[in-house]
Amino acid sequence: MKKIGFIGLGIMGSNIAYHLLKKYKNINIINRNSVNTKKFLKNFANKGKINLFENYKELAENSELIISCVGNDNDLKDIYFKKNKILDGVKKNTIIVDHTTASLDVTIKLFKKFRNKDAFFFDAPLSGGEIGAIEGNLAIMVGGDKKKFSTLKKYLDCYYKSIIYMGKSGNGQLAKMVNQICVASIIQGLAEGLNFAKKKKLNVEKLLEVVRNGAAQSWQLENRSLTMWKNQFNFGFMNKLMLKDLKILLEESKISNIKLPITKQIKSFYLKLIKKGYSKEDTSNLIRLLK
Repeated sequence: MKKIGFIGLGIMGSNIAYHLLKKYKNINIINRNSVNTKKFLKNFANKGKINLFENYKELAENSELIISCVGNDNDLKDIYFKKNKILDGVKKNTIIVDHTTASLDVTIKLFKKFRNKDAFFFDAPLSGGEIGAIEGNLAIMVGGDKKKFSTLKKYLDCYYKSIIYMGKSGNGQLAKMVNQICVASIIQGLAEGLNFAKKKKLNVEKLLEVVRNGAAQSWQLENRSLTMWKNQFNFGFMNKLMLKDLKILLEESKISNIKLPITKQIKSFYLKLIKKGYSKEDTSNLIRLLK
């Protein structure tokens, strides 16, 4: 069994790390955020051996599989590129898996830098949200070196329901961009549909019963429709993270001259919500703008 190092104990990362600890009974973590670290230790110390490191380089020196799940490009630059961080301590043949939704530019730079260290970097963004992380039913889109994919797939099997090798480095991030284009449009459509239904005084239970059995069925419909109807948004995938994802994919579309008019419009909606103070609410609160 490979020694596993984990970085990023937020909403998604803490649940992923829990599944790894539960299966392998041993995990290396870094004290990146003292609040999240204390919470993880308190909740899961009885599930296995948790080795706490204060230094990224030392964590890398003591890990053969390193998994990161952080917020953005700047976080990745901080934990990987800076002096005495992961790149300085990584060993030959180490596998690095990054679950962060990040830019293509930073992703490919990481792949090349680790290749120069004879290590294997995979971009592996996630879909499935907090519920998927808790239940271990995530979808993972992977880009990187194909010859190490089977090893990666075996070690991560405790927290995914689907893992697909998308091809070369960066293709995992491109697949996640497609995912977010679709998700944003579905949420907006669901918001408009539910707002229409509410104004027309339809029975929501009967409505959802029939709609979920037709062509409009989706993860968002199944998991967000009732909470949207009840104006409950204090959970899930935060608006500020969706805005970050949409900015990344719209920048990539601009580079490639790909038109995304609806996605661009929805990005402006999330910007409005954040300016109104709703940055930490779930992305389903697009319905707020229709009232």
